[in-house]
Amino acid sequence: MELPFAESYKIKMVETIKKSTREEREQWIKDAKYNLFNLKSEQVFIDLLTDSGTGAMSDKQWSAMMLGDESYAGASSYYKLKDTVKDLLGFEYFLPTHQGRAAENVLFSALIKEGDIIPGNSHFDTTKGHIEFRKAKAIDCTIDEAFDTEVDHPFKGNINIEKLENTIKEHTPEKIPFLVVTVTCNSSGGQPVSMQNLKDVRAIADKYGITVIFDSARFAENAYFIKIREKGYENKTIKEIVKEMFTYADGMTMSSKKDAIVNMGGFIGLKSEEIFKKATVFNIIFEGYITYGGMSGRDMNALAQGLDEGTEFDYLNTRIKQVAYLGEKLTEFGVPVQKPFGGHAIFVDAKKFLPNLPKEEFLAQTLAVELYLEAGIRGVEIGALLADRDPETRENRYPALELLRLAIPRRVYTNNHMDVIAVALKNVFDRRSDITKGLKIINEAPIMRHFTVELDKA
Repeated sequence: MELPFAESYKIKMVETIKKSTREEREQWIKDAKYNLFNLKSEQVFIDLLTDSGTGAMSDKQWSAMMLGDESYAGASSYYKLKDTVKDLLGFEYFLPTHQGRAAENVLFSALIKEGDIIPGNSHFDTTKGHIEFRKAKAIDCTIDEAFDTEVDHPFKGNINIEKLENTIKEHTPEKIPFLVVTVTCNSSGGQPVSMQNLKDVRAIADKYGITVIFDSARFAENAYFIKIREKGYENKTIKEIVKEMFTYADGMTMSSKKDAIVNMGGFIGLKSEEIFKKATVFNIIFEGYITYGGMSGRDMNALAQGLDEGTEFDYLNTRIKQVAYLGEKLTEFGVPVQKPFGGHAIFVDAKKFLPNLPKEEFLAQTLAVELYLEAGIRGVEIGALLADRDPETRENRYPALELLRLAIPRRVYTNNHMDVIAVALKNVFDRRSDITKGLKIINEAPIMRHFTVELDKA
Protein backbone atom coordinates (compact mmCIF):
# COMPACT_ATOMS: atom_id res chain seq x y z
CA MET A 1 0.00 0.00 0.00
CA GLU A 2 1.31 3.45 -0.91
CA LEU A 3 1.93 5.69 2.08
CA PRO A 4 -0.40 8.70 2.41
CA PHE A 5 0.95 12.23 2.03
CA ALA A 6 2.31 13.93 5.15
CA GLU A 7 3.69 17.40 5.82
CA SER A 8 7.45 17.87 5.55
CA TYR A 9 7.69 19.45 9.01
CA LYS A 10 6.63 18.93 12.61
CA ILE A 11 5.14 21.56 14.93
CA LYS A 12 7.20 23.02 17.78
CA MET A 13 5.12 26.00 18.92
CA VAL A 14 1.43 26.91 18.63
CA GLU A 15 -0.60 30.12 18.83
CA THR A 16 -4.14 30.19 20.23
CA ILE A 17 -6.94 31.42 17.97
CA LYS A 18 -10.45 32.14 19.21
CA LYS A 19 -13.89 31.63 17.70
CA SER A 20 -16.60 34.27 17.82
CA THR A 21 -20.38 34.44 17.42
CA ARG A 22 -22.15 35.62 14.30
CA GLU A 23 -23.66 38.48 16.31
CA GLU A 24 -20.17 39.65 17.27
CA ARG A 25 -18.94 39.40 13.70
CA GLU A 26 -21.93 41.37 12.37
CA GLN A 27 -21.04 44.24 14.68
CA TRP A 28 -17.30 44.01 14.02
CA ILE A 29 -17.62 44.09 10.23
CA LYS A 30 -20.08 46.98 10.43
CA ASP A 31 -17.64 48.91 12.63
CA ALA A 32 -14.90 48.07 10.10
CA LYS A 33 -17.00 49.73 7.34
CA TYR A 34 -17.20 46.33 5.59
CA ASN A 35 -13.46 46.43 4.89
CA LEU A 36 -11.74 43.30 6.17
CA PHE A 37 -8.42 45.14 6.43
CA ASN A 38 -9.97 47.15 9.25
CA LEU A 39 -10.68 44.11 11.44
CA LYS A 40 -8.51 43.41 14.46
CA SER A 41 -6.62 40.13 14.25
CA GLU A 42 -8.35 38.78 17.35
CA GLN A 43 -11.68 39.21 15.54
CA VAL A 44 -10.57 36.66 12.92
CA PHE A 45 -10.63 32.86 13.36
CA ILE A 46 -8.80 31.78 10.18
CA ASP A 47 -6.87 34.57 8.48
CA LEU A 48 -6.49 34.23 4.70
CA LEU A 49 -6.17 37.95 3.99
CA THR A 50 -2.66 37.39 2.64
CA ASP A 51 0.24 34.97 2.54
CA SER A 52 2.61 37.96 2.79
CA GLY A 53 4.63 37.91 6.00
CA THR A 54 2.18 35.57 7.70
CA GLY A 55 4.16 32.32 7.42
CA ALA A 56 5.86 30.37 10.21
CA MET A 57 9.65 30.56 10.20
CA SER A 58 11.72 27.42 10.74
CA ASP A 59 14.06 26.57 13.59
CA LYS A 60 17.01 27.33 11.31
CA GLN A 61 15.59 30.73 10.44
CA TRP A 62 15.10 31.60 14.12
CA SER A 63 18.63 30.40 14.82
CA ALA A 64 20.00 32.55 12.01
CA MET A 65 18.34 35.60 13.57
CA MET A 66 20.45 35.16 16.68
CA LEU A 67 23.57 35.62 14.55
CA GLY A 68 22.37 38.87 12.97
CA ASP A 69 24.99 41.59 12.58
CA GLU A 70 23.37 44.96 13.31
CA SER A 71 26.23 47.11 12.04
CA TYR A 72 24.90 50.14 10.15
CA ALA A 73 27.23 49.62 7.18
CA GLY A 74 28.91 46.49 5.83
CA ALA A 75 27.20 44.00 8.16
CA SER A 76 28.07 40.34 7.68
CA SER A 77 24.33 39.64 7.40
CA TYR A 78 24.23 41.84 4.28
CA TYR A 79 27.04 39.90 2.64
CA LYS A 80 25.44 36.58 3.54
CA LEU A 81 22.21 37.67 1.86
CA LYS A 82 24.05 39.20 -1.10
CA ASP A 83 25.93 35.93 -1.68
CA THR A 84 22.71 33.92 -1.42
CA VAL A 85 21.00 36.12 -4.02
CA LYS A 86 23.97 35.79 -6.38
CA ASP A 87 24.38 32.02 -5.94
CA LEU A 88 20.67 31.17 -6.10
CA LEU A 89 19.33 33.78 -8.53
CA GLY A 90 22.40 34.94 -10.43
CA PHE A 91 22.23 38.69 -9.80
CA GLU A 92 25.57 40.47 -9.38
CA TYR A 93 24.05 43.67 -7.97
CA PHE A 94 21.74 43.65 -4.97
CA LEU A 95 19.88 46.16 -2.79
CA PRO A 96 17.95 45.18 0.36
CA THR A 97 14.61 46.90 1.04
CA HIS A 98 12.10 46.52 3.83
CA GLN A 99 9.49 44.82 1.59
CA GLY A 100 8.40 44.28 -2.00
CA ARG A 101 6.57 47.53 -2.62
CA ALA A 102 9.62 49.36 -1.30
CA ALA A 103 11.72 47.54 -3.90
CA GLU A 104 9.26 48.69 -6.57
CA ASN A 105 9.37 52.25 -5.24
CA VAL A 106 13.17 52.37 -5.42
CA LEU A 107 13.54 50.69 -8.82
CA PHE A 108 10.62 52.44 -10.49
CA SER A 109 11.90 55.81 -9.23
CA ALA A 110 15.10 55.11 -11.16
CA LEU A 111 13.42 53.84 -14.35
CA ILE A 112 9.93 55.29 -14.91
CA LYS A 113 9.01 58.77 -16.13
CA GLU A 114 5.65 60.34 -16.91
CA GLY A 115 3.99 58.95 -20.04
CA ASP A 116 5.88 55.65 -20.02
CA ILE A 117 4.21 52.33 -20.87
CA ILE A 118 4.87 49.20 -18.78
CA PRO A 119 3.55 45.98 -20.39
CA GLY A 120 3.23 42.82 -18.32
CA ASN A 121 1.02 40.00 -17.11
CA SER A 122 -1.75 41.32 -14.86
CA HIS A 123 0.33 43.71 -12.74
CA PHE A 124 -0.52 43.40 -9.07
CA ASP A 125 -1.93 46.26 -6.98
CA THR A 126 1.32 47.77 -5.69
CA THR A 127 3.02 47.37 -9.06
CA LYS A 128 0.23 49.13 -10.92
CA GLY A 129 -0.06 51.70 -8.13
CA HIS A 130 3.62 52.64 -8.36
CA ILE A 131 3.37 52.86 -12.15
CA GLU A 132 0.25 55.04 -12.16
CA PHE A 133 1.55 57.20 -9.29
CA ARG A 134 4.32 58.21 -11.70
CA LYS A 135 1.72 59.03 -14.39
CA ALA A 136 2.75 56.05 -16.49
CA LYS A 137 0.48 53.26 -17.75
CA ALA A 138 0.42 49.51 -17.12
CA ILE A 139 -0.83 47.39 -20.04
CA ASP A 140 -1.97 43.83 -19.38
CA CYS A 141 -0.72 41.34 -21.98
CA THR A 142 -1.77 38.12 -20.21
CA ILE A 143 -3.08 35.24 -22.34
CA ASP A 144 -6.87 35.16 -22.77
CA GLU A 145 -7.18 31.75 -21.08
CA ALA A 146 -6.32 33.38 -17.75
CA PHE A 147 -9.66 35.17 -17.69
CA ASP A 148 -11.84 32.05 -17.92
CA THR A 149 -11.75 30.26 -14.57
CA GLU A 150 -13.04 27.01 -16.08
CA VAL A 151 -10.29 26.66 -18.71
CA ASP A 152 -7.65 24.21 -17.46
CA HIS A 153 -4.46 25.74 -18.88
CA PRO A 154 -1.23 24.77 -17.07
CA PHE A 155 0.38 28.25 -17.36
CA LYS A 156 -2.33 30.88 -17.11
CA GLY A 157 0.26 33.43 -16.03
CA ASN A 158 1.83 33.44 -19.50
CA ILE A 159 2.21 36.62 -21.51
CA ASN A 160 0.58 36.67 -24.94
CA ILE A 161 3.64 37.25 -27.12
CA GLU A 162 1.66 38.68 -30.05
CA LYS A 163 -0.16 41.08 -27.72
CA LEU A 164 3.18 42.09 -26.16
CA GLU A 165 4.83 42.77 -29.51
CA ASN A 166 1.82 44.73 -30.76
CA THR A 167 1.96 46.86 -27.61
CA ILE A 168 5.65 47.57 -28.17
CA LYS A 169 5.06 48.50 -31.82
CA GLU A 170 2.07 50.71 -30.99
CA HIS A 171 3.82 52.70 -28.26
CA THR A 172 7.43 52.37 -29.54
CA PRO A 173 10.29 50.85 -27.52
CA GLU A 174 11.42 54.34 -26.46
CA LYS A 175 8.27 54.69 -24.32
CA ILE A 176 8.84 51.32 -22.59
CA PRO A 177 11.62 51.46 -19.97
CA PHE A 178 11.01 47.83 -19.04
CA LEU A 179 8.38 45.12 -19.02
CA VAL A 180 7.22 43.17 -15.98
CA VAL A 181 6.76 39.41 -15.69
CA THR A 182 5.03 38.42 -12.45
CA VAL A 183 5.96 34.89 -11.34
CA THR A 184 3.56 33.49 -10.28
CA CYS A 185 0.87 35.88 -11.52
CA ASN A 186 -1.22 36.79 -8.48
CA SER A 187 -3.98 38.79 -10.16
CA SER A 188 -4.87 35.93 -12.51
CA GLY A 189 -5.17 33.46 -9.65
CA GLY A 190 -1.65 32.63 -8.51
CA GLN A 191 -0.97 31.19 -11.95
CA PRO A 192 2.54 30.22 -13.14
CA VAL A 193 4.51 31.34 -16.17
CA SER A 194 6.16 28.60 -18.25
CA MET A 195 9.89 28.51 -18.92
CA GLN A 196 9.15 28.62 -22.65
CA ASN A 197 7.13 31.80 -22.17
CA LEU A 198 9.99 33.39 -20.22
CA LYS A 199 12.30 32.54 -23.15
CA ASP A 200 9.83 34.00 -25.65
CA VAL A 201 9.45 37.21 -23.63
CA ARG A 202 13.24 37.49 -23.43
CA ALA A 203 13.50 37.12 -27.21
CA ILE A 204 10.97 39.90 -27.83
CA ALA A 205 12.69 42.14 -25.29
CA ASP A 206 16.07 41.55 -26.96
CA LYS A 207 14.55 42.25 -30.39
CA TYR A 208 13.45 45.71 -29.27
CA GLY A 209 16.16 46.43 -26.71
CA ILE A 210 13.85 46.46 -23.67
CA THR A 211 14.76 45.58 -20.08
CA VAL A 212 12.94 42.64 -18.41
CA ILE A 213 12.06 42.82 -14.70
CA PHE A 214 10.57 39.88 -12.79
CA ASP A 215 8.13 40.53 -9.95
CA SER A 216 9.48 37.56 -8.03
CA ALA A 217 7.48 37.29 -4.81
CA ARG A 218 6.45 33.70 -5.58
CA PHE A 219 9.22 32.64 -7.94
CA ALA A 220 9.84 29.33 -6.12
CA GLU A 221 6.20 28.30 -6.45
CA ASN A 222 6.48 29.17 -10.16
CA ALA A 223 9.53 26.89 -10.42
CA TYR A 224 7.56 24.07 -8.75
CA PHE A 225 4.84 24.29 -11.41
CA ILE A 226 7.46 24.28 -14.17
CA LYS A 227 8.89 21.08 -12.66
CA ILE A 228 5.56 19.26 -12.49
CA ARG A 229 3.87 20.67 -15.61
CA GLU A 230 6.50 21.50 -18.24
CA LYS A 231 8.16 18.80 -20.30
CA GLY A 232 11.92 18.57 -19.86
CA TYR A 233 12.00 19.90 -16.30
CA GLU A 234 10.60 16.95 -14.36
CA ASN A 235 14.07 15.71 -13.36
CA LYS A 236 15.57 19.10 -12.52
CA THR A 237 15.77 20.44 -8.97
CA ILE A 238 13.85 23.56 -7.96
CA LYS A 239 17.13 25.43 -7.55
CA GLU A 240 18.22 24.46 -11.08
CA ILE A 241 14.91 25.66 -12.49
CA VAL A 242 15.11 28.90 -10.52
CA LYS A 243 18.62 29.58 -11.81
CA GLU A 244 17.44 29.18 -15.41
CA MET A 245 14.33 31.30 -14.88
CA PHE A 246 16.38 34.31 -13.85
CA THR A 247 18.75 34.04 -16.81
CA TYR A 248 15.86 35.55 -18.78
CA ALA A 249 15.59 38.62 -16.52
CA ASP A 250 17.68 41.78 -16.30
CA GLY A 251 16.41 42.53 -12.83
CA MET A 252 13.93 41.55 -10.17
CA THR A 253 11.94 42.93 -7.29
CA MET A 254 11.21 40.65 -4.37
CA SER A 255 8.71 40.69 -1.56
CA SER A 256 10.55 38.24 0.67
CA LYS A 257 7.45 37.91 2.85
CA LYS A 258 6.21 35.25 0.44
CA ASP A 259 8.60 32.61 -0.91
CA ALA A 260 11.47 33.51 1.43
CA ILE A 261 9.08 32.80 4.37
CA VAL A 262 9.96 35.83 6.51
CA ASN A 263 7.70 38.30 8.27
CA MET A 264 9.37 41.37 6.76
CA GLY A 265 11.89 42.03 4.02
CA GLY A 266 12.53 42.52 0.32
CA PHE A 267 15.24 43.24 -2.20
CA ILE A 268 16.19 44.25 -5.72
CA GLY A 269 18.45 42.11 -7.90
CA LEU A 270 20.11 43.58 -10.99
CA LYS A 271 22.60 42.64 -13.72
CA SER A 272 23.22 46.22 -14.84
CA GLU A 273 25.70 48.30 -12.88
CA GLU A 274 24.24 51.46 -14.44
CA ILE A 275 20.71 50.75 -13.18
CA PHE A 276 22.14 49.66 -9.82
CA LYS A 277 23.92 53.00 -9.38
CA LYS A 278 20.74 54.92 -10.21
CA ALA A 279 18.72 52.80 -7.77
CA THR A 280 21.20 53.23 -4.91
CA VAL A 281 20.36 56.94 -4.76
CA PHE A 282 16.68 56.21 -4.17
CA ASN A 283 17.45 53.31 -1.83
CA ILE A 284 19.37 55.68 0.44
CA ILE A 285 16.60 58.30 0.27
CA PHE A 286 13.68 55.93 0.89
CA GLU A 287 15.05 52.87 2.71
CA GLY A 288 18.43 53.41 4.38
CA TYR A 289 22.04 52.77 3.60
CA ILE A 290 22.64 50.35 0.71
CA THR A 291 23.88 47.51 2.96
CA TYR A 292 20.77 47.40 5.11
CA GLY A 293 17.98 49.12 3.15
CA GLY A 294 15.45 49.23 5.96
CA MET A 295 16.21 45.71 7.22
CA SER A 296 17.84 44.60 10.44
CA GLY A 297 20.77 42.20 10.28
CA ARG A 298 18.77 39.46 11.96
CA ASP A 299 16.05 39.75 9.34
CA MET A 300 18.57 39.55 6.50
CA ASN A 301 19.93 36.35 8.04
CA ALA A 302 16.44 34.84 8.29
CA LEU A 303 15.76 35.87 4.69
CA ALA A 304 18.93 34.22 3.38
CA GLN A 305 18.00 30.99 5.16
CA GLY A 306 14.40 31.26 3.93
CA LEU A 307 15.50 31.59 0.30
CA ASP A 308 17.37 28.32 0.66
CA GLU A 309 14.49 26.49 2.37
CA GLY A 310 11.86 27.98 0.07
CA THR A 311 13.54 26.50 -3.00
CA GLU A 312 13.46 22.90 -1.75
CA PHE A 313 10.96 20.53 -3.39
CA ASP A 314 9.67 18.86 -0.20
CA TYR A 315 8.73 22.20 1.35
CA LEU A 316 7.03 23.41 -1.85
CA ASN A 317 5.25 20.10 -2.32
CA THR A 318 3.75 20.34 1.16
CA ARG A 319 2.77 23.97 0.71
CA ILE A 320 1.17 23.68 -2.73
CA LYS A 321 -0.60 20.40 -1.98
CA GLN A 322 -2.35 22.07 0.96
CA VAL A 323 -3.61 24.81 -1.36
CA ALA A 324 -4.80 22.14 -3.80
CA TYR A 325 -6.50 20.24 -0.95
CA LEU A 326 -8.70 23.29 -0.28
CA GLY A 327 -9.35 23.72 -4.00
CA GLU A 328 -10.43 20.10 -4.37
CA LYS A 329 -12.81 20.37 -1.41
CA LEU A 330 -14.43 23.50 -2.84
CA THR A 331 -14.71 21.91 -6.28
CA GLU A 332 -16.46 18.89 -4.72
CA PHE A 333 -18.97 21.31 -3.18
CA GLY A 334 -19.60 22.97 -6.56
CA VAL A 335 -17.99 26.27 -5.58
CA PRO A 336 -16.59 27.98 -8.74
CA VAL A 337 -12.83 28.57 -8.45
CA GLN A 338 -9.95 29.44 -10.77
CA LYS A 339 -8.54 26.27 -12.34
CA PRO A 340 -5.99 24.88 -12.21
CA PHE A 341 -5.34 25.77 -8.59
CA GLY A 342 -2.59 28.33 -8.02
CA GLY A 343 0.40 28.07 -5.75
CA HIS A 344 -0.42 30.36 -2.83
CA ALA A 345 -4.19 30.71 -2.77
CA ILE A 346 -7.54 29.54 -4.01
CA PHE A 347 -9.43 32.18 -6.00
CA VAL A 348 -13.22 31.97 -5.93
CA ASP A 349 -15.05 33.25 -9.02
CA ALA A 350 -17.44 35.80 -7.51
CA LYS A 351 -19.19 36.45 -10.84
CA LYS A 352 -20.26 32.82 -11.03
CA PHE A 353 -20.92 32.65 -7.26
CA LEU A 354 -23.17 35.73 -7.20
CA PRO A 355 -24.42 36.07 -10.79
CA ASN A 356 -27.47 38.15 -9.87
CA LEU A 357 -25.57 41.01 -8.25
CA PRO A 358 -24.56 43.95 -10.48
CA LYS A 359 -20.83 44.57 -10.89
CA GLU A 360 -21.30 48.04 -9.37
CA GLU A 361 -21.98 46.39 -5.98
CA PHE A 362 -18.52 44.81 -5.71
CA LEU A 363 -19.25 41.10 -5.90
CA ALA A 364 -15.97 39.74 -4.54
CA GLN A 365 -15.98 42.11 -1.56
CA THR A 366 -19.59 41.17 -0.84
CA LEU A 367 -18.61 37.49 -0.91
CA ALA A 368 -15.62 38.16 1.37
CA VAL A 369 -17.92 39.81 3.92
CA GLU A 370 -20.38 36.91 3.74
CA LEU A 371 -17.61 34.36 4.37
CA TYR A 372 -16.42 36.35 7.38
CA LEU A 373 -19.94 36.50 8.78
CA GLU A 374 -20.34 32.75 8.25
CA ALA A 375 -17.25 31.55 10.13
CA GLY A 376 -14.85 34.36 11.01
CA ILE A 377 -12.67 33.63 7.95
CA ARG A 378 -10.93 36.65 6.43
CA GLY A 379 -10.16 36.59 2.71
CA VAL A 380 -9.47 39.46 0.33
CA GLU A 381 -11.08 40.89 -2.79
CA ILE A 382 -9.17 40.79 -6.08
CA GLY A 383 -11.67 42.63 -8.21
CA ALA A 384 -13.19 46.04 -8.87
CA LEU A 385 -12.10 47.59 -5.57
CA LEU A 386 -8.50 46.55 -6.14
CA ALA A 387 -8.71 47.57 -9.82
CA ASP A 388 -9.26 51.14 -8.61
CA ARG A 389 -10.44 54.01 -10.78
CA ASP A 390 -9.04 54.94 -14.16
CA PRO A 391 -6.48 57.68 -13.41
CA GLU A 392 -7.74 59.80 -16.33
CA THR A 393 -11.53 59.34 -16.36
CA ARG A 394 -11.86 58.56 -12.61
CA GLU A 395 -14.45 55.93 -13.52
CA ASN A 396 -14.43 52.57 -11.74
CA ARG A 397 -12.53 49.86 -13.59
CA TYR A 398 -14.27 46.48 -13.74
CA PRO A 399 -11.73 43.70 -14.44
CA ALA A 400 -12.50 40.54 -16.37
CA LEU A 401 -12.03 38.51 -13.20
CA GLU A 402 -13.84 39.28 -9.96
CA LEU A 403 -12.20 37.03 -7.39
CA LEU A 404 -12.22 36.27 -3.68
CA ARG A 405 -8.67 35.25 -2.81
CA LEU A 406 -8.13 32.77 0.02
CA ALA A 407 -4.38 33.10 0.59
CA ILE A 408 -2.86 30.29 2.68
CA PRO A 409 -0.04 31.29 5.06
CA ARG A 410 2.99 29.02 4.86
CA ARG A 411 3.36 26.29 7.52
CA VAL A 412 0.60 27.84 9.67
CA TYR A 413 -2.73 26.00 9.29
CA THR A 414 -3.60 22.29 9.16
CA ASN A 415 -5.92 20.57 6.70
CA ASN A 416 -8.59 20.63 9.42
CA HIS A 417 -8.62 24.38 8.96
CA MET A 418 -8.97 23.86 5.20
CA ASP A 419 -12.02 21.70 5.90
CA VAL A 420 -13.59 24.48 7.98
CA ILE A 421 -12.95 27.00 5.18
CA ALA A 422 -14.47 24.69 2.57
CA VAL A 423 -17.63 23.96 4.56
CA ALA A 424 -18.09 27.62 5.49
CA LEU A 425 -17.91 28.64 1.85
CA LYS A 426 -20.26 25.82 0.88
CA ASN A 427 -22.76 27.14 3.42
CA VAL A 428 -22.57 30.58 1.83
CA PHE A 429 -22.88 29.00 -1.62
CA ASP A 430 -26.00 27.10 -0.54
CA ARG A 431 -27.69 30.36 0.52
CA ARG A 432 -26.33 32.50 -2.31
CA SER A 433 -29.82 33.22 -3.65
CA ASP A 434 -30.53 35.05 -0.39
CA ILE A 435 -27.67 37.50 -1.04
CA THR A 436 -29.56 40.16 -2.98
CA LYS A 437 -27.59 43.28 -2.07
CA GLY A 438 -23.93 44.08 -2.40
CA LEU A 439 -21.88 47.04 -1.17
CA LYS A 440 -21.29 50.66 -2.06
CA ILE A 441 -18.34 52.98 -1.46
CA ILE A 442 -18.82 55.79 1.06
CA ASN A 443 -15.18 56.91 1.30
CA GLU A 444 -12.04 56.05 -0.67
CA ALA A 445 -8.42 57.08 -1.18
CA PRO A 446 -7.37 58.46 -4.59
CA ILE A 447 -5.06 55.49 -5.28
CA MET A 448 -4.82 51.89 -3.98
CA ARG A 449 -8.15 52.44 -2.28
CA HIS A 450 -8.87 48.83 -1.35
CA PHE A 451 -6.63 48.96 1.72
CA THR A 452 -8.59 51.75 3.44
CA VAL A 453 -11.91 52.01 1.57
CA GLU A 454 -15.06 52.46 3.65
CA LEU A 455 -18.20 50.67 2.47
CA ASP A 456 -21.82 50.22 3.39
CA LYS A 457 -24.62 47.99 2.23
CA ALA A 458 -25.94 48.96 -1.18
